[in-house]
Amino acid sequence: MAKEYSGSPKHHHIESKKKRLTYVFCVSGLCVLFYVLGAWQSTPVPNNQSEAYTRIKCDADNPNAGDGQSTKLSSSSESVSLDFQSHHQVAINDSDTVETIPACDMAHSEYTPCQDPQRGRKFDRNMLKYRERHCPKKDELLKCLIPAPPRYKTPFKWPQSRDYAWYDNIPHRELSIEKAVQNWIQVEGDRFRFPGGGTMFPRGADAYIDDINELIPLTSGKIRTAIDTGCGVASWGAYLLKRDIVTMSFAPRDTHEAQVQFALERGVPAMIGIMASQRIPYPARAFDMAHCSRCLIPWNKYDGLYLIEVDRVLRPGGYWILSGPPIRWRKYWRGWERTQEDLKQEQDSIEDVAKRLCWKKVVEKNDLAIWQKPINHFECIKSRSVYKTPHICKADNPDTAWNRDMETCITPLPEVSSSDEVAGGAVETWPERAFAVPPRVSSGSIPGITAQKYKEDNEIWKDRVSHYKRIISPLTQGRYRNVMDMNANLGGFAAALVKYPVWVMNVVPVNTNHDTLGAIYERGFIGTYQDWCESFSTYPRTYDLIHAGGVFSIYQDRCDITYILLEMDRILRPEGTVIFRDTVEVLVKIKSITDGMRWKSQIMDHESGPFNPEKILVAVKTYWTGKPSQKQL
Repeated sequence: MAKEYSGSPKHHHIESKKKRLTYVFCVSGLCVLFYVLGAWQSTPVPNNQSEAYTRIKCDADNPNAGDGQSTKLSSSSESVSLDFQSHHQVAINDSDTVETIPACDMAHSEYTPCQDPQRGRKFDRNMLKYRERHCPKKDELLKCLIPAPPRYKTPFKWPQSRDYAWYDNIPHRELSIEKAVQNWIQVEGDRFRFPGGGTMFPRGADAYIDDINELIPLTSGKIRTAIDTGCGVASWGAYLLKRDIVTMSFAPRDTHEAQVQFALERGVPAMIGIMASQRIPYPARAFDMAHCSRCLIPWNKYDGLYLIEVDRVLRPGGYWILSGPPIRWRKYWRGWERTQEDLKQEQDSIEDVAKRLCWKKVVEKNDLAIWQKPINHFECIKSRSVYKTPHICKADNPDTAWNRDMETCITPLPEVSSSDEVAGGAVETWPERAFAVPPRVSSGSIPGITAQKYKEDNEIWKDRVSHYKRIISPLTQGRYRNVMDMNANLGGFAAALVKYPVWVMNVVPVNTNHDTLGAIYERGFIGTYQDWCESFSTYPRTYDLIHAGGVFSIYQDRCDITYILLEMDRILRPEGTVIFRDTVEVLVKIKSITDGMRWKSQIMDHESGPFNPEKILVAVKTYWTGKPSQKQL
């Protein structure tokens, strides 16, 4: 039999509610009472009525009046005013005036500070050292804005830019005359056309690359990064892009006026550079393929120094392709205006150096010869009993490449446990390679960078680029082609842009704590080392979008950041965009300078919201040009 309740359920509910309400009122009353008592005890009692009136008086003559704060009155009855000023760590120019930076003379329109021909003439011509980087001293720096040519136009969009460029942007006809037979470049009215020809590929770069593809696999995804030494106008690199191979093309600023400038105007990766006495600014084991097409580099001289440097930057199993002298000398010796004996001796010397480097000759067919670097030094170390030179370099960081002389010793590969193991770790095929954990990360070679942090970094950049798309509409409209990341870290920005028609120059500052450039190459991207207290090895107006995350926090105590900003202005195209990421103190200082550089800018919140101390400054370089000379009018 079920129990019977002694009372109504409704009666019990009413009683319970009354008790809760009584409890709430009692607690609230006590809180109010203690608050009043506390306020009364902390309030000083005025000595007289006039003092009480003085404390609330709105007196315009009193500098402390209305400041919203009172303190216990002393005998002088002084009060302390609130300080509403920002307490920034970086000094900010509080004046209303902004320093306006003037335009340079038109004579500097194509100024390349660290490859200035006039300065270079002062240096040693041996090994072409005078064409290496020789940067201006502090008192030689220009504090002015490099002007664009008078009739400068926005470059053609990719992929049309691969084949066309405006004549007014690079007004140089020299190459179209000197290389007319080789189809490097042609002038057609108000524009240049690039037929895709080259010294050793008169049928065009596309057909030449097809010839290479018959000898080694270019479309399987195994070859992703390439380097072209002595690139001309970079047609080889331009036509490799449709095969998903990205090429670092470089050439000196020499008698072939503006060849690197033409390459970048086309939307093709390139840098000013030369193989002379110093290492090229790339890490060890960076490139899957290296190429020289009549590049005029003396491979057989200086004890094979330049081939040894190519060996340093080639990945294990990477290829070196040579066309032009001395390959196929029996057919071309008359046209090259050299003796058969001289050309044969040169080729024999190259073959000998390649053997000493433990390279295997894959094939020599028609105008092409291809060698392959071993996947490890398992057998190469044993061969040192036969080949005494070059020896294996002693303990050293093979990635060190900034202002470092080349060496006539073989850069050692990471140790392996078997002859079929890839030294340093194998990489995935492209496109999986872009997001796979790089071997340098998985092996723990970069202090503080784990596979988990690498994956988290990719997610961070995915969010950041999504945010950039909302605040910078041209990012999704094909407005940008040449992109630079001034502080690339692990290459997350480049990876997040991989689906867009852009390429990214990933720059790792030499002053950072972690050298991550090798990992960036293992991801299938390209980049270089750089000290941002110096100018970059490129021509003016060669980048559409520059990303500068944390750069100025690194350099603000190393050099005058005004000159870093002037360098960014030099390499940025008119109407190009810069994205800064830094603390608000640094960004305010940057904005105070760029406001005098004909830039329009705005500071915005971090993508995670206003409470993140890191902020974003988006700046756009306005369109302006130099004044035409009397001859141009």
